[in-house]
Amino acid sequence: MKTYRIAPSILSADFARLGDEIRAVIDAGADFIHFDVMDNHYVPNLTIGPAVAQAIKPYCRRADGSAVVLDVHLMVEPVDALAQMFAQAGADIVSFHPEASRHVDRTLQLIRDAGAKAGLVFNPASSLEVLDHVLDKVDLVLIMSVNPGFGGQSFIPQALHKLALVRERLDAYRERSGREVLLEVDGGIKTDNIAQAAAAGADTFVAGSAIFGQRDYKAVIDAMRAQLAAVQA
Repeated sequence: MKTYRIAPSILSADFARLGDEIRAVIDAGADFIHFDVMDNHYVPNLTIGPAVAQAIKPYCRRADGSAVVLDVHLMVEPVDALAQMFAQAGADIVSFHPEASRHVDRTLQLIRDAGAKAGLVFNPASSLEVLDHVLDKVDLVLIMSVNPGFGGQSFIPQALHKLALVRERLDAYRERSGREVLLEVDGGIKTDNIAQAAAAGADTFVAGSAIFGQRDYKAVIDAMRAQLAAVQA
């Protein structure tokens, strides 16, 4: 049975109550906490930096004390300095867009040397070609199912085809290397389309407004898990 992970995006949380929001969504069953970083250069929006990641890291724990992954998505350019700062601030995974790095292989290695896992992010119109040259340094691939920069956008159906293409690559790589690389999807993920994304090959699902826009976080996450269970039935 495939392990599915739900990663609520705090971009849609109440920033005035961020610690409480993280605790609430973890209690509701979140597997990852997704942390979107925008710099008003690579994307036309400005969000939060390493100090906030460091501040929320102690909240990324379940009631039993076990850790919840802090999953940082960098929509920034240039990448290298901030990637290392977020790793040092406690990020477990740091992902970036290859278009934003002059030397993708080097940036991946910098993240790993700083103690975090490294991910690559592909926009709706981005080519996957770079992935074939750096899979040995990649721990997560994130497929954007919206154009990056803002929460609350609608899912782009073509992302399903891209997920399937990446799943083929990752399965073939696992057969060769024995190493598992996560396949994450982000953008417009809701209860009514999460099963489609899973059937296309995703195993990790970022959801922002679909969770934080509802009063009962657990009810939403439970409904998503029910949809995912049906994919494996």
